[in-house]
Amino acid sequence: MVIDLITREDLNEFRTLLLNDLKQLIQPRSQQAKQWLKSYEVRKLLNISAGTLQNLRINGTLAYTKIGGLMYYKYSDIEKVMNGK
Repeated sequence: MVIDLITREDLNEFRTLLLNDLKQLIQPRSQQAKQWLKSYEVRKLLNISAGTLQNLRINGTLAYTKIGGLMYYKYSDIEKVMNGK
């Protein structure tokens, strides 16, 4: 019968490796932007009210797609608005 002892250094090393692996798994997803955003996400991103978002739609500044009762906005179009183009 073989008995292996685990020291505190072993546990700390395991903890460090585990945390690094978890960070690598989580990080790419959080950095990757969604291609389509809902109205509430656009309002939060641009820090605007629902009325202002409606005005952007009406005057053609921000293109949208309506599916069912929801409006979706392309992230690339939102970036153009944020950059002033």
